[in-house]
Amino acid sequence: MSAPSARLPLIFSCLGHLYVHLFTAFYFVIVLSLEEVWRLPYHELIELWTLGALLVGLAALPAGWLGDRWSARGMMVVYFLGMGAAAILCGLVDQPTALLIGLAAIGLFAAIYHPVGIAWLVKSASKRGRALGINGVFGAVGVASAGLVAGSLIDLFSWRAAFIVPGVVSIVTGLLLWLAILRGLVTEGAGDTVAHQPSGRGELLRVFLVLVLTMTVMGLLFQATQAALPKVFDLRLRDMVGEGAFGIGALVAIVYTVGGIMQILGGHLADRLPLKPLYIGAFLLQVPVLVAIGLFGGLPLVVAAALAVLLSTGALPAENMLLARYTPERHRSLAYGAKFVLAFGTAPAAIWAVAEIKQTTDEFTWLFILAAGLALIATLAAVFLPGDRKAEAVAAPQPAE
Repeated sequence: MSAPSARLPLIFSCLGHLYVHLFTAFYFVIVLSLEEVWRLPYHELIELWTLGALLVGLAALPAGWLGDRWSARGMMVVYFLGMGAAAILCGLVDQPTALLIGLAAIGLFAAIYHPVGIAWLVKSASKRGRALGINGVFGAVGVASAGLVAGSLIDLFSWRAAFIVPGVVSIVTGLLLWLAILRGLVTEGAGDTVAHQPSGRGELLRVFLVLVLTMTVMGLLFQATQAALPKVFDLRLRDMVGEGAFGIGALVAIVYTVGGIMQILGGHLADRLPLKPLYIGAFLLQVPVLVAIGLFGGLPLVVAAALAVLLSTGALPAENMLLARYTPERHRSLAYGAKFVLAFGTAPAAIWAVAEIKQTTDEFTWLFILAAGLALIATLAAVFLPGDRKAEAVAAPQPAE
């Protein structure tokens, strides 16, 4: 047995965040290839992900409960191994029904990460904003690399490789985590290192109701943008990126990489500034940006898309800190599970909206106009959050990350 490492839980949590967003986003590029290979319309193929997307949300709650009651690190091993095996299955199928089952399995295992991995990270971080910011960048890189990885593997090999290669990588990561656990290098984590001032029942109820609404809107905006953006670029930017999946994937990667870097700054600001105005501002600024995505083409579209991703990802450290502030440690994974039921449980509605609006209008203008309206509603709701107070004083020293 070896001494536990302070860095390995952070490393595996960050890798898990990268993988979950890669595996839940790469199908939106793969589907562009399947349109030609299987000769099926876009709206039918994109709807195959609906069940998987629903499970990413619904299964988050039992996954969080198991993380609290059984083992966070054990659940992470199950996550890496199960999601990798499901992706390999998707790469081996030959017809839509089998792909639907494989994608559903990806969604089921992907549901483990956010309630378990984020709670595992929050539990031991003294500078929560910094740790969540770093972790968030890996999630953004996952979304960004989904397009790049899938597009490259499709152009170099086939759509099957775009499923199978990431699946193998995930399984190898799970085996490495399992080995680290067996050697005593990775533990469940220490007790909470951040003290909380108690909140009254009325304040807790108000926070709960507001966050239910704002997190639902955040989920809808993220899911709709992630699902639609590759096709939006495909429709409006072919002159810029050329033919093939790689150009579209690379452009999506650039947008999400630029946006993801904001989480470092967002985490830094969340450690130092009041959380409420940061959270409100992120929603308010998205209103004109989402309208711009609906209306623009060319370079202005790319800039607007990057700004939308930047604002939504930049708000996540503040959102996760607000949730941690009002949640007892013993129920932290369950609370994050509930959050991601909302965040990912909105995916079927978002995907349905993407498919229906594309089928009806052959474009996505109204999708992003509606998204701007939702961002405005969330802005107004966030105004009712309690004012910030000095609620998070460091209660114990934290090992270096």
